[in-house]
Amino acid sequence: MSHTPLPLGRLAPAPAVPLAQLLRRYVIFAVLALLLLFFAWREPAFLQPANLLSILQSTAVQALLGLAVTVALIAGGFDLSIGATATSALIASSYAMVVWQWGALATGAFGLAIGAAIGLFNALLVVRLRIPDLLATLGTLFLLGGLQLIPTGGQSISPGLILPDGSNANGEFSPAFLALGRAELLGVPLPVLIVALLALGLWFLMARTRWGRVFYATGGNEEAARLAGAPTARYRTIAFVLSGVLAALGGLIIAARVGRGDVSGGSALLLDSVGAALIGFAVLNVRRPNVPGTIVGAVLVGVLLNGLSMLNVPFYTQDFVKGGVLVLALALTYAGRHGRH
Repeated sequence: MSHTPLPLGRLAPAPAVPLAQLLRRYVIFAVLALLLLFFAWREPAFLQPANLLSILQSTAVQALLGLAVTVALIAGGFDLSIGATATSALIASSYAMVVWQWGALATGAFGLAIGAAIGLFNALLVVRLRIPDLLATLGTLFLLGGLQLIPTGGQSISPGLILPDGSNANGEFSPAFLALGRAELLGVPLPVLIVALLALGLWFLMARTRWGRVFYATGGNEEAARLAGAPTARYRTIAFVLSGVLAALGGLIIAARVGRGDVSGGSALLLDSVGAALIGFAVLNVRRPNVPGTIVGAVLVGVLLNGLSMLNVPFYTQDFVKGGVLVLALALTYAGRHGRH
């Protein structure tokens, strides 16, 4: 079979990318740009550097919990207990510092250990006992929701707290611990730098290493990965433990930022974090959980919340707007998928 040679100096044209596919690939960035322009038009102070840093700082915890959801999703699980895990770490660290008068380092390690223990418990339920992940982590959510109220009788933890036995808590939050949520480095909030470093590390692990490929293979088809020799049970366990530790770190940052152990400090973060992880499916049209997409999704949610607050939009309509953006992004991403294989 003969081929007509191309004339010298000319290359074959690159195949054209369908417009619909191009739009789906970049729709999230277009939505984010439009939101920035709209909020800047309605409220010029929106694009001030101080407000942009405030958005990033408030987004840091949502991004951490979004990464927790993403890690579980990559390995084929879904962790509904991340908000309760964050609150448990928040309460446990505050209790250790105010009641037991521990130092900052011991308190931080204790909070992260709480998250790891919760992740192991979820792995026991899902991996060993074969309980569906949604049901197992929902049960953990309710279990933690009641457990974290017992030590203080449902009260938030702050210096001078009167405990159920009538004694007073005389400890205080250490300045070194508070720096975790309040310090800045070169004008950038420390939580933002922590999230950036963790996201970079997780991206490299999941996208550039053999371990990451096994995580995705486990989530894509666990039985096939197991038959191929992958220790799928171990990888799913590691995923739940990582999810718990990331959520616990979010709880520690909340405690350090507000300087108290608020019993409802992390309970409202679940939906925003899940939304960030799901929006990440639409980023660059990858259609699977991924670390960069989750970060973009968290920033999108943060921009929405900040902009709606600056425009004095009632709080009871904000979830509706977030839901609308999530549905729109996923609809544009998956539109027409049924026609291709």
